[in-house]
Amino acid sequence: MSAPTSPRVQAFLDAFSLEVSARAMPALGAEATRIPRGTTISIPWLASEDDDARLAAARRVRELGFEPMPHLSARRIGSRAVLERFLQRAANEAGVAQCLVIAGDLATPAGPFADSASIIESGLLERAGIKVVAIGGHPDGHSVLGSGACWQVLEHKCQSIEARGMAPMIITQFAFDADIVLAWLHALRARGIHVPVLVGVPGPASIARLVRYAAMCGVGASALMLSRYGISIGRLLGSAGPEVFVDRLAGGLTDAHGLVSPHFFPFGGIAQSLDWIKQHRALPSVARR
Repeated sequence: MSAPTSPRVQAFLDAFSLEVSARAMPALGAEATRIPRGTTISIPWLASEDDDARLAAARRVRELGFEPMPHLSARRIGSRAVLERFLQRAANEAGVAQCLVIAGDLATPAGPFADSASIIESGLLERAGIKVVAIGGHPDGHSVLGSGACWQVLEHKCQSIEARGMAPMIITQFAFDADIVLAWLHALRARGIHVPVLVGVPGPASIARLVRYAAMCGVGASALMLSRYGISIGRLLGSAGPEVFVDRLAGGLTDAHGLVSPHFFPFGGIAQSLDWIKQHRALPSVARR
C-alpha cells in the first residue's frame, strides 16, 4: 500500500498563490474552477500594458472570486496624481485591498517615486484602503544592495508599513535552491521579521525558458543550483517541474519559520502549473524519495 501524501507538502501546496499578467486573464478564466476562491492573484506591472489594462485585469480577478494584488512599479509612475488615481480606481472597481510595491527597472525615475519605500511613505496606500502591502524578498541576493543593506531596507519597509496601519508581506523572487531559501528564511526570522512570506516557485516549463527567465530576473542559475533543482546541465532541451525544490523546502520548514506559502510563477502556463500542483499534492510520499 502506498504511503499517504506528506502532510507538510500537502499543507504547503494548499496555500498557493499565482502570478498572472493582464494578457493571461483569458487563461486564468479558463482554469478558474480549479483554483480555490479567495486565492491571491498577483498582477505584474508590464511596460507593454497601460493602467486601463491592469485595472481590467484586477476587475476580472475579482469577478472570478479571487483576490487581486496589482504590482506598483515605483520608478515607472509618472506622478503622485497618477498613483492616487490608479489606487482609487483599483479600490472602487475591483475591491483591491493588497498590492506589491517594487522599485521597477528604470535607471531614472519617471516621477517622484525612486523606490518602493517612497510609495509606502507617501500615505496614498492607506488612504486608498490598502490593508496588505507586499514587498520583495531576495534569497539569492539583491542585484544592487549588499546583504547588510538589503536586510536594513527590508526591516525599514516592514516597520513603515506597520506604522501606517497596514500589514506587511514578503514575496520572494523565484529560486532554484531550496537550501538557500531556507537559510534566508532562518535569517529573516532571526532578525525578528515575522511577516508572512510567499516563496517564489517556478511552475513547470521548458528548461530553456526557466534559464531565460532566471537571467532576466537576476536569479542564480549556476550548474550547481540547477542540479539541486533536479536539472541536468546536459539536458537543456527538456522540461522541469519544481518537485525537488518544493519537497526540500516544505520538508525543511518548521514552526519557527512562521507563515510560508508557495507563490507560483506559471512560466509554462497556468494549466500546467495547476496540473502539477494537483498531481504532486496527491503523490504518495514514498514516490518522492
